[in-house]
Amino acid sequence: MTKVEQARCLLRRLEQAYPEAHCALEYDNPWQLLVATILSAQCTDKRVNIVTRELFRHFPDPAAMAAASQEQVEALIRTTGFFRNKAKNLLRCAEQVLSQHQGQVPRRLEELVNLAGVGRKTANVVLGNAYNIPGMVVDTHVKRLANRFAWTRSQDPVKIEQELSLLLKPEDWTQAGHILIAHGRACCKAPIPICSSCPVTDLCPRVGVQRSR
Repeated sequence: MTKVEQARCLLRRLEQAYPEAHCALEYDNPWQLLVATILSAQCTDKRVNIVTRELFRHFPDPAAMAAASQEQVEALIRTTGFFRNKAKNLLRCAEQVLSQHQGQVPRRLEELVNLAGVGRKTANVVLGNAYNIPGMVVDTHVKRLANRFAWTRSQDPVKIEQELSLLLKPEDWTQAGHILIAHGRACCKAPIPICSSCPVTDLCPRVGVQRSR
């Protein structure tokens, strides 16, 4: 089995194990998903969803956010951590969306990553989930699993994104992120995976190395 075949076979197996894997952030439109993803850095999705319910009640769109004060936004997002920097980025991001994109969250990765507080991971979350444009998300779970599955040897998220994008079909990129994150949270944990309950042990190179010792 080639590396590409192994990767796609393993993904299909995980798909069956996590049929309901999806984006856990709650949102009604691309702007809300962008805000929620920015807030999710170093914070749980559960906490972000609690915070954004109140945040979006006060500031539901870029225009309302851009008109807010730093103090107002900080008070509403304080529990997400790094709230001062996140508030600053949200205000600047709202201004950029208004002035550079006519109030609409852009649909191109190159434009998204030029927004304040937006890296490739956040951009790919928005592309894949808000616009149904293939985006390969690489977070800590995807990075860990991609190395354990021998899909990459890199620790650089951009390099990992490039390698996974070559291994997997574009139409699978977005859901692959959800599936890998679900498996990383449920089973293939850091620092020690629960291999005894893993649905892909027969396809996992890490397990094969352990057995050969």
